[in-house]
Amino acid sequence: MTTTLDVARANPNAPLIDAQAQFAAPKAQLVGLDRLELMEALASVGVPQKQQRMRSRQLWNWLYVRGVRDFADMTNIAKDLREKLDAAFSVARPQVVAEQISEDGTAKWLMRFPAASPTEQPVDVETVYIPESDRGTLCVSSQVGCTLTCTFCHTGTQKLVRNLTADEILAQILVARDRLGDWPDQETPAGMTAPQDGGRAISNVVMMGMGEPLYNFDNVKKALLIASDGEGISLSKRRITLSTSGVVPMIQRCGAEIGVMLAISLHAVRDDLRNKLVPLNKKYPIAELLEACRTYPGVSNAKRITFEYVMLKGVNDSLADAKELVRLLKGIPAKINLIPFNPWPGTRYECSDWDQIERFADVVNRAGYASPVRTPRGRDILAACGQLKSESERVPAWKKRAMAAALGEVDTASPEDAAQEDAAHAG
Repeated sequence: MTTTLDVARANPNAPLIDAQAQFAAPKAQLVGLDRLELMEALASVGVPQKQQRMRSRQLWNWLYVRGVRDFADMTNIAKDLREKLDAAFSVARPQVVAEQISEDGTAKWLMRFPAASPTEQPVDVETVYIPESDRGTLCVSSQVGCTLTCTFCHTGTQKLVRNLTADEILAQILVARDRLGDWPDQETPAGMTAPQDGGRAISNVVMMGMGEPLYNFDNVKKALLIASDGEGISLSKRRITLSTSGVVPMIQRCGAEIGVMLAISLHAVRDDLRNKLVPLNKKYPIAELLEACRTYPGVSNAKRITFEYVMLKGVNDSLADAKELVRLLKGIPAKINLIPFNPWPGTRYECSDWDQIERFADVVNRAGYASPVRTPRGRDILAACGQLKSESERVPAWKKRAMAAALGEVDTASPEDAAQEDAAHAG
């Protein structure tokens, strides 16, 4: 049974406020700062230079090993320093607006990050957790919306709002660990599913949520290097996968500067079809993309590249497509993930028949490639990786009108458009 927890709902009957007068800029976040930046933050509140390295190690441990959300809980730091830090900085989590738990244990959280200025809006981002018997995978977003307009992906129907910052990317991991009881001396909360082997609830992270990670390279790099730091969250780089639709110039930098596993959203074996499914292909066609994969730093049989291939009925699922896929990937240490299409409202695509998926997989397997068929997860909450539905990104019409009035602007939306947006938000 699917359960949904509405953690916070805006009140459409609340009185309008003066947005500029009421706006209070959020305090700077300590989450997302690297070690040098933490030392600089400590210096800004008067910590002597000789203490900065030691204090930064303490903060690092509290943030990423213990998972604290309040300076008051940092018990090995002097009270006066905690008060100074609290006055200048924040370690608070984003608001969890809603939580959905699928019949199969998949969980989806809608997180709200505050506006940075009175002319901006808070942004909502989805994060999905997929538990298996031997691992727990967290699907993390890198952008609010997306620019790539991949035609089979629901996120591609949403305009890009902005890049997420390093702290907002990391916050998704921290919130998920909070909700799963994944910090020391915590237990899995009722209703949540964790791996049965007794290990960490979140053992793997995939950058496969909303957005194209390589179009937000600096923030993604910073967040993933912090997440893989051995004295903090301590995720192995072999358990972090960055998925790209094929931003060819950034692929080499990803391998050299981040060093995580690489996944490619391929989905077609011909440029004419991939141009339609993944329009970025018009800029970086298949031949260029695969050449970047062949030269990806560290690629080997022990560090294979994953090629994601969504199975679309009558579009890309013929046996001729399977044979061409094998030919294209020759010489690349690769694994091929066959993904049954997860339909979403308004899509024109259908999932391939299961018999056809098995025949396709058989061709790939006989060629020597591991080609697991990804088990559909969280279909009842539209949680499949690459197809995250974030209707919250469509700001409700009543909220647009309230913000416009508060800022002295005119809302030109028609009553019909407003009603459609409200209905979409409610759905």
